[in-house]
Amino acid sequence: MANQKFLAKGAGSLQEVQAVATAGTSGEEGLIPCLDAIGRFNENMMPLGVSAETIVCKAAAGGLAANDVVYFYLDTTVKVDKADASDNTKNAMGYVKDIVSGGADATVFLDGELPGTTLTPGAVYYLSETPGLVTTTAPTTSAAIVQSIGVAVSVTGIRFDPNKQPIILV
Repeated sequence: MANQKFLAKGAGSLQEVQAVATAGTSGEEGLIPCLDAIGRFNENMMPLGVSAETIVCKAAAGGLAANDVVYFYLDTTVKVDKADASDNTKNAMGYVKDIVSGGADATVFLDGELPGTTLTPGAVYYLSETPGLVTTTAPTTSAAIVQSIGVAVSVTGIRFDPNKQPIILV
């Protein structure tokens, strides 16, 4: 749906003006904001200090896909790579929303809603043994970790709340 429009007094006459969906363009001060397709303001329209908690660090050499679940590690600097339930040193700590090339800066979200598609609302999601992904089926392989990532709150989002002490299977 296109952004709604409203009437504003211009140079002696009424003018039609479109509501803004994102912030950042000069001349937008005083305009009326609008909600996105799921009824929320864009994150960049929120006041300073009111946003998802994020950390920016370098992506591992292999890069990251959009919506990958990630872990942090130290390699002369703090870096992120795809979390992996088949390796108990790679439990999920955050996620990225965008594709990130290897060595590039990655904005890692530590809370909020992990985007997804065709999710089952109310279902618990776990870190997958496929690096970077989540699944509704908890791993059962020996030495794998069972880490809940959160609960789907819609068909497009998981409330990201990873278990801080995953279970290591024997």
